[in-house]
Amino acid sequence: MTTVAPDGPETPDTPAVRRAVRADLIEIHRIEQASFPQPWPFSALESYLDETGFLVAETGNDDGNPPAVAGYVIADTVPNHGTPLGHIKDLAVRPTYRRQGVASALLTRALEVIGETGAGSVKLEVRADNDGARKLYRRFGFEHRKTIPNYYSNGEDALVMVRLL
Repeated sequence: MTTVAPDGPETPDTPAVRRAVRADLIEIHRIEQASFPQPWPFSALESYLDETGFLVAETGNDDGNPPAVAGYVIADTVPNHGTPLGHIKDLAVRPTYRRQGVASALLTRALEVIGETGAGSVKLEVRADNDGARKLYRRFGFEHRKTIPNYYSNGEDALVMVRLL
């Protein structure tokens, strides 16, 4: 698959990012289950289908099969003192596609979609022990603003990270 890279021409290694559709939900749910200790239920994923920030990344197959859903992101905005606040709610990549630029492609496009709303900043919550995700978010300019103790159902803390747009 090819897509337009954020700063340049199409490249064969950049996954295509598009809006999620109902037909993607089973694969998205499988990725969610493989990625998180407390995965969202199918119905929660389904409830975001109308969001412009519910995106999937597809990877091409050299064997002639249709593209596979390699990952997804769910992003939206909420009112915040007159300026929308972006929120990255969920981001996950199928284990076999991790460390191949899929999360970066999804995050890049999600930030573009949020930026189009006029949002002044974007926030997200990440598990305190998820070093890979924290490194990715720091690379995209997110900064740790606060820690929420016992945020997750298993008692793990969440770091709230924010980026100005």
